[in-house]
Amino acid sequence: MEKLLLHCCCGPCSTASVEQLISLGYEITLFFGNSNIFPAEEADRRYEALERVAHHFGLPCIRTMQRHQQWLEAIKGLEAEPEGHRRCEKCFEWNLAEAKEIATTLGIDKFTTTLTISPHKRSATIFSVGQSQEGFVALDFKKKGGFYRSIELSEVLNLYRQSYCGCEFSMSRLLKKQQADGHDTHS
Repeated sequence: MEKLLLHCCCGPCSTASVEQLISLGYEITLFFGNSNIFPAEEADRRYEALERVAHHFGLPCIRTMQRHQQWLEAIKGLEAEPEGHRRCEKCFEWNLAEAKEIATTLGIDKFTTTLTISPHKRSATIFSVGQSQEGFVALDFKKKGGFYRSIELSEVLNLYRQSYCGCEFSMSRLLKKQQADGHDTHS
């Protein structure tokens, strides 16, 4: 079996991604860094869901310390960018570079990310960013119903499913949209 480090943004996105990687014959280590996630309690909730996935599949799962302030510096000047544009590209660069670093430290030659399972993320953009890192494996996990399978598995495993991408900029846009739609944001 070939070893692969899987950068995981959360538990739900990891579920179907892990299934696909197992079917491809990879020996997987799950990795959670995600310094973009805000607030810290949100990162903890997402990591707890990922730990449930790791336990379910019997996989090792590692987490690095959040470096949110450094991440903010990395995306400085892009805060007002709409979702899916340059700020997100910079965020992908950050997370994939960290995944590559961790994979190298662990002696794992290949890595990929669960980010491609989201219908809200352009896989081509993620692949473009990933190709700059040696060992990146371009897999589009949303193909063949991957996103819908992740929803099914999330329900089976009773996983926390977040309502925004992760950073404070995507969270503030969600809150504004909910207020505009007349939803109570304090429930």
